[in-house]
Amino acid sequence: MPNEFKGEPIAAKGAKFAIVVARYNESITSKLLAGAQSTLLAAGVADADIDVAWVPGAFELPLVAQTMAHRRQYRAVLCLGAVIRGETTHDQHINRAVSLGLSQISLETGIPVLFGVLTCESLEQAIHRSGGQVGNKGVECATAALELVDLLDRMLPLEF
Repeated sequence: MPNEFKGEPIAAKGAKFAIVVARYNESITSKLLAGAQSTLLAAGVADADIDVAWVPGAFELPLVAQTMAHRRQYRAVLCLGAVIRGETTHDQHINRAVSLGLSQISLETGIPVLFGVLTCESLEQAIHRSGGQVGNKGVECATAALELVDLLDRMLPLEF
């Protein structure tokens, strides 16, 4: 039987988490932030162990996420934003750049960098995905961060 590794959404004792959140579409992103924070707190992360950095928009998420990941004091960096399609393809360029940037940071640093960016066709979709009928992407992002931290600890205990 093969060895199987699976993380659980539990907080490591004393683990610090960073959240980078876009101010653009703040009526949406503030709900994502509230969901992420409440999820981390419910898992036992101390309020003082959650650092939040606000950036102007989703495009700026990777730079600040990279800065925080390179500090090596956070177990994970959660990135929250909302890019809503308009009349042009601008949203596609932003989404591609942000997703590629965040995944690259995670691979370079070994720190989980989570993509909690809504990529919606309409404001209505964003509302549904930020605490409405479809759930809250901030909650999902925080849960995934907790699982990844636990999984990495089980696979290769790291010291932070």
